[in-house]
Amino acid sequence: MPECKALYDLKKKSIPEALQLIKSGDAVMVALGAAEPVALLAQAHTIAENGVRGVDITNCLPMGNYEFITVPNPEVITNSGWFYGAAQRKAAKEGQPHVSHVPQRLHNAGIRRYQAMRGDGRRVVLLVSCSPMDAHGYLSLSLSATYERQLINEGVFVIAEVNTQMPRTFGETLVHISEIGALVESDRPVPELPHVPFNANDEKIANFIAERVEDGSTIQLGIGGIPNALANGLKNKKHLGIHTEMLTDNMVDLVRCGAVDNSMKTLMKHKTVGTFAMGTRKLYDFVNNNPSVVLNMGCWVNDPAVIGQNYKMQSINTAIEVDLFGQCASESIGPVQYSGSGGQADTAIGAQRSAGGHSFICLYSTATIKNKDGEKEVVSKITPMLKHGSVVTLSRNDVDYVVTEYGIVSLRGRSLKERATRLISIAHPDFKDELNFHVKKHPEIY
Repeated sequence: MPECKALYDLKKKSIPEALQLIKSGDAVMVALGAAEPVALLAQAHTIAENGVRGVDITNCLPMGNYEFITVPNPEVITNSGWFYGAAQRKAAKEGQPHVSHVPQRLHNAGIRRYQAMRGDGRRVVLLVSCSPMDAHGYLSLSLSATYERQLINEGVFVIAEVNTQMPRTFGETLVHISEIGALVESDRPVPELPHVPFNANDEKIANFIAERVEDGSTIQLGIGGIPNALANGLKNKKHLGIHTEMLTDNMVDLVRCGAVDNSMKTLMKHKTVGTFAMGTRKLYDFVNNNPSVVLNMGCWVNDPAVIGQNYKMQSINTAIEVDLFGQCASESIGPVQYSGSGGQADTAIGAQRSAGGHSFICLYSTATIKNKDGEKEVVSKITPMLKHGSVVTLSRNDVDYVVTEYGIVSLRGRSLKERATRLISIAHPDFKDELNFHVKKHPEIY
């Protein structure tokens, strides 16, 4: 439509012009992961030259080493993240004053941050990436609908980076040109997350889980060696469905080999459902203009009440450490934030509401760390107590299966004594005596 093209041209700006629209005291929220507007964020630190002060930028899974993160300038920009990337992790470990974590579950992360910022009297600005506008005046939010569409519904001021290389996706990703305050154009590669090869321990863990995933199940997978090994182990299954927060490369493989056809799903049958996509070009090409793939808002996709409606929902996530009570620390090492809660609790709780559904928490039995003397030391990841200050991502009330390379145990409905016995059975043999000694020494807590 000619009027849409005219409106597009009216809102088109250079990057410096677009960044001039950010004012002192604004709360800037950024699209998730690979959907982040790289060209805008690469120059976000330059708002200091405009005399702007007191801006907070909230992001999730940042893919780049942006200067507003790596070079502290807290009078101008503070950075709040609800799932840390490498640059934030480094800044937090160094105690940099401009970076802090926002504890959130994925299904309500965006709206809660928005409400908090509005409660402080801040204007909320959303920075997104979009695929190019179609003939009807619609752009696609491309690789994430997690909170972006929800914030646009709230009437936030939107600055879009229209990138010719962003895939066009379906679901709650459509945004009309009239909803965008300003836009810049770019032609740059989409950030990619390299595929992680799986090792022998990943495969052992995956095999324990694959035995319990029945034909017709609906699955949620994360990223890393264990989920990649599991996807490989599910290729001989039939009529699987996908309802997940994150679409990954391994899900493309499951669709292409025929294991996933979404034919037995309760919700959105025949559709692969996620809330964001992040991986390699293989994934981005797969979702591009693919009507069988739907990205919907996280407030629906990750709502445990929604997840629980899926047929035989199977949720697979990883943890850093699990104690003998069954508490899962999945986002911090001691009190130091490493990543974020993401959707672990959402999917684990939701899967257990499903008829025939289960939640699996996976971890290696050991890790090699540097001790206080700087020497390498092998420690058990199944521990009597979580490391002091560790964040409990999944409570002991909500844990179901726990899996290591030494086995799989169900903790659902089990007493503390039963849990301890079962968890010790899948610990590394070198640490079983130590763990058993702890239980015998402290009968009052089990």
